[in-house]
Amino acid sequence: MNPLLLSYQPQLVDTLERMSEQSSTSSHHDAKHTSTTQKVALITTGGTIACTADANGHLIPTVSGTELLAPIASRFDGSHISFEVHEINRLDSSSMTFADLDSIITTVNRVLEDPDVVGIVVTHGTDSMEESAIAVDTFLNDPRPVIFTGAQKPFDHPESDGPSNLFEACLIASDPSARGIGALIVFGHAVLPARGCTKWDTADELAFATNAPEEPERPTPLTHTPLANISVEIIPAYPGATGSMVEVALAGGAQGLVVEAMGSGNVGTRMGDALGKALDAGIPVIISTRVPRGEVVGAYGGAGGGATLAAKGALGSRYFRAGQARILLAAALATGVHPATLI
Repeated sequence: MNPLLLSYQPQLVDTLERMSEQSSTSSHHDAKHTSTTQKVALITTGGTIACTADANGHLIPTVSGTELLAPIASRFDGSHISFEVHEINRLDSSSMTFADLDSIITTVNRVLEDPDVVGIVVTHGTDSMEESAIAVDTFLNDPRPVIFTGAQKPFDHPESDGPSNLFEACLIASDPSARGIGALIVFGHAVLPARGCTKWDTADELAFATNAPEEPERPTPLTHTPLANISVEIIPAYPGATGSMVEVALAGGAQGLVVEAMGSGNVGTRMGDALGKALDAGIPVIISTRVPRGEVVGAYGGAGGGATLAAKGALGSRYFRAGQARILLAAALATGVHPATLI
């Protein structure tokens, strides 16, 4: 198993294997399947899973939700699972904005008003899936699961991983053991909590991994407050970095900053000075890291040391990397809660 895959849900992986076997061998004529139909809602947003190649070989999201379900629908003939489709848009997820996240969250909440829905699957591009998943998780005040999935290979690829990922996501969405643990990412036969999840490979079918503990704690869900008018910028740190990007971000209206620091949470002296001024001015700062594994710990002194920045009020991101830390800081700013309560 991939050493980064620290926080997969083992009981759900077992369930996935068992249900996949049952679904592959069952039939809609099987007399054992007499229970009430379970409704799984599919929310589609685009991404590689919905992409086909144009005349130039460029990938464009063109595939509808109904078309996405077609290759797998027959595998549910004996399981008494029905589907409803809600198409939001067809975007490359690198184009997702906070307004798009608001739309996903609003749609999730609306769909969950239907008591017959047992779970939701959201198809999404992998570039920003971790951000959308944690945004939904942060505002999800319902025990029913919301599962994010997608693909590394497009819909029209002869070996597309989309149908397999979608099939397994639908199985988990309909499983009672997935209730009460928030939003999940089901991808490449892994079942990962949204909190702490990150894309770790640009092409491998096991696209996501995590630094989170096996069962990451979830804070009390927030009431959805629009994020569209919130501005949080991510500032990369590197040897010799000046404070200019900090100054430009603040001049552009940033209400909060996330720093993708070096090591366990350090930046150079000049950037440290600029961040110190931002903190003195009341701008919230979260320190993450560019390092793939481990937690952010403020241990070093000096102007850019993690301990110095923490003493001024900067908050370490723990096991969250910069993309998810940005979502959590934006949610805190939108709702008025302290960002520490979400991290």
